[in-house]
Amino acid sequence: MKFLSLMALSLISFSLVIHPVWAGDEPRIYQNTLQPIKNAKPLLADHPEFVQPIEESRRFESPLLVDDADADLSVRTWRFSYNARGIIEMPNRISIKKTAVIMVHPWGIDDGQGWQTPEPAGAADFCTPEKNHLAGRHTREVIDPFLKRMRKQNALIMYSLIGKVDPIRKKLYRTFDYNPTSEERAQARKDLAQQLKSLPYRGKPLPAQITLSQEQPVIDYFKQFSGLSAGDHFNGKGFWEVPVPVTADITVHDEDVLIFDREGYAPLKEFLKKQGIRHVLLTGYATDMCFCKTTAGYENLSQDFNVFLVGDATLATFPANSSPRYATNAHISFASLNHLITQVSWIKPINSD
Repeated sequence: MKFLSLMALSLISFSLVIHPVWAGDEPRIYQNTLQPIKNAKPLLADHPEFVQPIEESRRFESPLLVDDADADLSVRTWRFSYNARGIIEMPNRISIKKTAVIMVHPWGIDDGQGWQTPEPAGAADFCTPEKNHLAGRHTREVIDPFLKRMRKQNALIMYSLIGKVDPIRKKLYRTFDYNPTSEERAQARKDLAQQLKSLPYRGKPLPAQITLSQEQPVIDYFKQFSGLSAGDHFNGKGFWEVPVPVTADITVHDEDVLIFDREGYAPLKEFLKKQGIRHVLLTGYATDMCFCKTTAGYENLSQDFNVFLVGDATLATFPANSSPRYATNAHISFASLNHLITQVSWIKPINSD
């Protein structure tokens, strides 16, 4: 026991070969020295209304991980290791011109543009108008200011949205292969408003009666009244066929780039490589679903880029709760097993350190 106690207080050291990812890179030896951090403050504590702060009794400091020769952006990160039995924090120095900030699924729902949650029982995004408004406030208060700051530093700003390429959004936003004129954007906004407002946003009500068998009433109940049904029955025909816009809670600039989910990951990867992107700061919704598993989710991007999940610039879905705090905490914590987590206040120009 005395030996284990001494080990807990001492440095934990391993030598790891970091294999090159990019052609022409020379491998380097990373000294994986873990220095215990005393009296560490909670992580992700800047916006506790949206994300419950992360608290862990064992915290370690690790050496610099990413170190670009032309670095001008500091990104402190952390991850969790069961084997190290605690949270490991590490600094990174990256080049802004090699960095993209991607926001996953900033759906323009219940934001005044015309696309609305269908009544009386329809579901979209965070599933109720009230929860969609909460996510909209998170976008305005946390993500949009972050995007504005990163845009001023000349980072590439991108958004991923559901659906296939359509003529309206193709002329409303810059895409992989086209940047529309101001006249085209103005006309596209009018066309978008007309199409979004053309739907009745009405679906069928909740079932008044459910037929149950004697043997399997629970199975029968959920087959006829599931926890989430977002098809035509409750949402109405055509709801998912409209060109979903970027939320009005984001200040979109002409040089920002739209990603169409339906095109798949390959075109996104090719575009980022052509732009010289090596690093991705990932924001957006929903932490437990789209943020990880869609075209621009971290499961795809982390295969080819250095991905940093901005833990307070995302919200998880939060069924059965009035707040996303604990759900976001849980899903970011789980993601930290194999991904690096940062927060808005940890991303700053190196000359401001």
